[in-house]
Amino acid sequence: MVEGACHCGAVRWRLDPPPESVTACNCTICRRYGVLWAYGHIGHEIHATGATRTYRRADGGAIDFHFCPACGCVTHYVATRPNAEGRHWTAVNMRLADPAPWLDLPIDHFDGLHSFDDLPRDGRTLRDLWF
Repeated sequence: MVEGACHCGAVRWRLDPPPESVTACNCTICRRYGVLWAYGHIGHEIHATGATRTYRRADGGAIDFHFCPACGCVTHYVATRPNAEGRHWTAVNMRLADPAPWLDLPIDHFDGLHSFDDLPRDGRTLRDLWF
């Protein structure tokens, strides 16, 4: 299990089971947020508590980004449409978790800016980003 919280502690999330990797995306919003995502489904593998505000792209984007209204930390996102099983794909911001237990997780790279493809792993881990 992994737990994370915004800076002020008002918004918290839990991911169970722990991720096998985290994803860095270079899309126009993720690169601004500086997030590292770990995935699951809200109400299943991912549980979030605390009041949040949301942001959705003006073009009717497929994701609601949740952030703490008090301290501003981006905590997670939730897909706006459910999958075939009725679940909403969700990602939590692993930068809000204690880094120590997760330093050896590999970083996956997703080209959300140009190709919308997963890129090959380059051997970097969370240890390379948290110092």
